[in-house]
Amino acid sequence: MTSGGQPLRILNQLDLAVADGERVAIIGRSGSGKTTLLSLLAGLDTPTAGEVWLSGQRIDTLNEDGRAAARAGKVGFVFQSFQLLGGFTALENVMLPLELAGHRQPRKAATAALDTIGLGQRLGHYPTQLSGGEQQRVALARAFAVQPQLLFADEPTGNLDTATGETIVEQLFALNREHGATLVLVTHDRALAERCDRVLTLQQGRLVEAITA
Repeated sequence: MTSGGQPLRILNQLDLAVADGERVAIIGRSGSGKTTLLSLLAGLDTPTAGEVWLSGQRIDTLNEDGRAAARAGKVGFVFQSFQLLGGFTALENVMLPLELAGHRQPRKAATAALDTIGLGQRLGHYPTQLSGGEQQRVALARAFAVQPQLLFADEPTGNLDTATGETIVEQLFALNREHGATLVLVTHDRALAERCDRVLTLQQGRLVEAITA
């Protein structure tokens, strides 16, 4: 990346491996590179140097379509800003990744996912008709509907009040336990981070601390 015509190094000399089923939290100050690291790990962006492997496949050499294919049916995402499609109902938002992954019964699976997180009565509602907590629950259902091997969560409670955030966290970890998915979580909340198996701290693009939770 460049800034003012000068190279801007966001991450530097990082070596990270995450085991199957592990829960890893990445913490650090704003601007330390947490979200950039998550984007690289998920194949949403590509590094200028180094390698990124996902489920045994190197993905940094693939084009955007190739990386999307590598993620399909294997990876789920939960974003701070929810990233729901405004013109789609809750059910349609959850159905979309299932359809892209070629699921044989996307409507049935999406309905079951929304039932699991308590939104079975809100299937036909659009994002603007849902509270922030409900929107994040739809995002959770969307992420877990494909029963991913790996789940990335970027500040999943950042736009929620404390009580709603705690509810979302409990559902996130409950779904993680039930599905056995690997969890990589970016958060500024140390208490949330310490519920994971490992806590990794980024400071100015460098991994400077690794604590076993």
